[in-house]
Amino acid sequence: MDVKREFETIVKTVEKLGTDASKFLDKRIASIIISGDKVLGLNNVEGIKLVPKQIKNGVQVDMEIMENTHIPMPIHVCTGYIEKTGLQNVVFNIKVRKGARVKFLSHCVFPQAEDFTHNAVSNVVVEENAVMEYIDEHYHSDSGTINLITKTYAVVKKGGVYKNSFTLTKTRVGKLDVLMDVKLEDFAVGEMVSKVKASKSDEVSINEILRLDGKNSKGLAKTIVVALDESKAKVLNEAYGNASYSRAHISCEEITKGDKIEVATVPVLKIKDDLAELTHEASIGRVNQKQLEMLMAKGLTEDEATELIIKGLLHD
Repeated sequence: MDVKREFETIVKTVEKLGTDASKFLDKRIASIIISGDKVLGLNNVEGIKLVPKQIKNGVQVDMEIMENTHIPMPIHVCTGYIEKTGLQNVVFNIKVRKGARVKFLSHCVFPQAEDFTHNAVSNVVVEENAVMEYIDEHYHSDSGTINLITKTYAVVKKGGVYKNSFTLTKTRVGKLDVLMDVKLEDFAVGEMVSKVKASKSDEVSINEILRLDGKNSKGLAKTIVVALDESKAKVLNEAYGNASYSRAHISCEEITKGDKIEVATVPVLKIKDDLAELTHEASIGRVNQKQLEMLMAKGLTEDEATELIIKGLLHD
């Protein structure tokens, strides 16, 4: 009954994120459901190996996509914790073999957590001409006391493509520390996108790193943070052009509303090859005044107009 209760709680929370939870029970779709240090559900399909094992206060999962395998439907990964206090450690070791194509839909749900730490580490290898996309969406409690630390280290081999997105916009954040570190070899492509909405006393730290080690590699690091009330946010985006004809763009947009907010953005661009090209753009400030005035002219209050603009920014 405890396992059933955990499963039902996690499924209901996942549905709040707009996901069809029946996917976890569809035998055509690869999936894994983790609660605390237990695996509640696991389904492998042809061309995929998901191998979990219990570790201290958590679970490690070795994931392998076989060579030249094209997975037609996303792999569903759900990590949850339904107690109020505790610690959860999660390690994902992901290997996408040569020529394979795969998409992951990941949901991290902590609906009742009050004094809770979640440590997540992902070690990713995308081999030659393989394609991987990882979409990671979070749902926390409204206590604002969650400590979330997530680190991703990815290596993208020749001609490979790796895309990673992190979203936490529907609940309080708590304390968030995100690191994405991507190494790109010849002709590889890497994209990282983070979208976070912080409120009250939330604290956000995001560090995205592009290491363009291969010729003709391309990268994008994009961060959007909305900071409200007395929240704090710091964004550090880095790009290193280490090879000929490597190109990267880093972008940070921080929208603020509140008298006690504290935000900062720091771009770091360095090249070791004079044929590399790196660009950046950054902005910090309140919502666009022209957009605000246009919406208020249509009958919305300032708060309603601001909320609509923020939703459009975070969910486009």
